Amino acid sequence: MSNQSLCRVCGGTVREFFDFGRQPLSDAFLPPGADLGEEFFYRLATGLCESCTMVQLMEEVPRERMFHQEYPYHSSGSAYMRGHFEELAKRLLTTELAGDDPFVVEVGCNDGVMIKALAEAGVRHLGVEPSGGVADLAAAKGIRVRKSFFEESTAREILAADGPADVIYAANTLCHIPYIGSVLSGVSALLAPTGVFVFEDPYLSDIVEQTSFDQIYDEHFFFFTVRSVQAMAAGHGLELVDVERLPVHGGEVRYTLAHAGARPPSPAVAELLAEEDARRLGELDTLRRFGENVLSIRDDLTALLRRLRAEGKRVVAYGATAKSATVTNLCGIGPDLVEFVCDTTPAKQGRLTPGTHIPVVPPEEFSRSYPDYALLFAWNHAAEIMAKEQAFTDSGGQWILYVPSVRTV
Repeated sequence: MSNQSLCRVCGGTVREFFDFGRQPLSDAFLPPGADLGEEFFYRLATGLCESCTMVQLMEEVPRERMFHQEYPYHSSGSAYMRGHFEELAKRLLTTELAGDDPFVVEVGCNDGVMIKALAEAGVRHLGVEPSGGVADLAAAKGIRVRKSFFEESTAREILAADGPADVIYAANTLCHIPYIGSVLSGVSALLAPTGVFVFEDPYLSDIVEQTSFDQIYDEHFFFFTVRSVQAMAAGHGLELVDVERLPVHGGEVRYTLAHAGARPPSPAVAELLAEEDARRLGELDTLRRFGENVLSIRDDLTALLRRLRAEGKRVVAYGATAKSATVTNLCGIGPDLVEFVCDTTPAKQGRLTPGTHIPVVPPEEFSRSYPDYALLFAWNHAAEIMAKEQAFTDSGGQWILYVPSVRTV
């Protein structure tokens, strides 16, 4: 396998810095009796572009394999995230969407959790969502949805039908899209002269700082920084005019792009850029050290699980997240070490985790007979989950966490 490729943003040379090995599709939970020989695997490896500093996957998984009718992730599944999106909707209503007959487009609207608040306020809107099942959920809430992938041709069709957009928004979507050039050309075409493109995604600085390596999986193709987003925007006549750090999903940044010269950049852009330079985020040595830290966590976690198993302790996992596929497959965590994973998503229950085939069960199984330890895959919702499962801790149970290091609490 080649350890370099061409950057999907600027065409520069991408140099590999870490290989997670053979990985399955992170959301391909297997039904009972599935032919395990048919399971799809690919090589998950990350690289840094020497020219624009964009960190990206070395290999692309075909989008139709990931985003389809049965796509199981629901944005509204977390109460905390529902509040996060409702707060943003309120802010957009008082700032960017306060004009005469504003129009908003959400790329990857999922089940409509954010755009619903704008629709209810009477704002002209359109959600663009390729995953049919969640798109149907959004439509059932009265949201206008187009079932398709967003690219330049889609944007031009929307422009012809609805006119320019005052706001284009995407949450945890843009980093999923390898053909990002087409998306940004579409944004540039569809965006009104004074409009904004607002998107939020996992922040590379937080991933490196916390060694939250499970943010790296098939659906996350790009890992953004202020520097790489600036370069990416400039290639499409756009400019990064604001950044805001967010505490969600283990650390994200909300980026605001506008047509070049349309708005003065906020001081926050230069401030965060200076922080990135101080941390040497765009250097291979920094990212290789991150890779060494990943291997330390892998070794510590597998050693702990094997020891607990040898001591006869019961260990289960909590949260059949997409990102847990990276952890279980990198560490070789299967049903021999973890009895089951409990999860609230009906579409995942009764199935097996991708690659490692741990049974997924409803959350009631967790409290039926508390285990000694619970490996928390949904660590980004730790506070919400631990408060909800206080009885587990009261019964003497302990949580196993692995970000930023392996420990029990």
